Amino acid sequence: MNKYIYMDNAATTQLNTEVFEEMKKYLLEYHGNPSSIYSLGRQSKQALDEARLQIGKMLHTSHKEIYFTSGGTESNNWGIQGVLRNNKKGKHLITSKIEHKSVLSTFEALETEGYDVTYLDVNQEGMIDLNQLENSIREDTVLVSIMLANNETGVIQDIKDISKLIKEKNKDIYFHTDAVQGAGKLELDVKALGVDLLSISAHKFHGPKGIGALYIKKGTDIENILFGGAQERGLRPGTENIASIMGMSKALTLAVESINSRVEKVKALEHYMIDQLKNRLEDIIFNGLTAKRLPGYINIAIKGVSNESLLMNLDIEKICVSSGSACTSGSIKQSHVIKAMGLDEAYAVLRFSLNEKNTKKEIDYVVEKLKLIINRLS
Repeated sequence: MNKYIYMDNAATTQLNTEVFEEMKKYLLEYHGNPSSIYSLGRQSKQALDEARLQIGKMLHTSHKEIYFTSGGTESNNWGIQGVLRNNKKGKHLITSKIEHKSVLSTFEALETEGYDVTYLDVNQEGMIDLNQLENSIREDTVLVSIMLANNETGVIQDIKDISKLIKEKNKDIYFHTDAVQGAGKLELDVKALGVDLLSISAHKFHGPKGIGALYIKKGTDIENILFGGAQERGLRPGTENIASIMGMSKALTLAVESINSRVEKVKALEHYMIDQLKNRLEDIIFNGLTAKRLPGYINIAIKGVSNESLLMNLDIEKICVSSGSACTSGSIKQSHVIKAMGLDEAYAVLRFSLNEKNTKKEIDYVVEKLKLIINRLS
């Protein structure tokens, strides 16, 4: 192979050329500050308003409930911490052991401020136990945060049922979901999901890096965690990144409009790759295989080799995959997600995340090279 084979779309995706063209106009021509009153600024303000309307439409909600951020990490931090700023209802929080580090690290920080956090277990397929969740809810529970889909396994939680359970126990409990992996791969209807707060990030659906959004349900009592100007209706200061916001709006629109055809193609590639891995490799374990998953996510465990050696050898063959979340892949230790699912630490783990541009020829090449590498390292 003369070019890289990219199978790490859960980490980030390639910028769509149509998105890039949309962004160029606001980088080079309509570059005014949307807070300025002259015409160039007003053009940017109009673009900002249009993007907010469009993203609201894609999430089946009002534009008044969409707030722009720097990405998924900020959205998660703000969504969780922001509703606790003026909280006087209690000190108990609930999340799961498989959340993204931007969520888990936030809860760990909140524990140092006196909050009591329950970390829910998952089964071998990576699903939380609704009975454990129900039994964990207390009179002083303020917030629950459960991710829509996992960034390492692609396993999808039943957010609708989780929301129903929470609200039936206590309608005043805030419910946040990290939907960063699901956006562009699943149709997101925030009203149907029943969430109060939802995070997305553009670079997961062929948009630019460094831009995201937080859905905040009307009536949610949330405060700033950043301070400065009056942008984003006084809740999120900082000059708006108009070019990236327009890029995110374009990328999400394209993703939603093509979702059925893309999902069909990616699922076909996923099934083909699973069959090839099963037929050509021995003694591998598929993590989360029988659970409902995002299209194109394949997570396998291999005994007797190290993550570091596998990834280095695959890179030599120009194959881009990961051992887990890009935020934790610098570590050669087993990820917290796979550990929570009960996998023995003697196994190395590889995550493949495909998109519609991958091919069966690439899959054949990757599986063959992986087989040779495993035989050489074992």
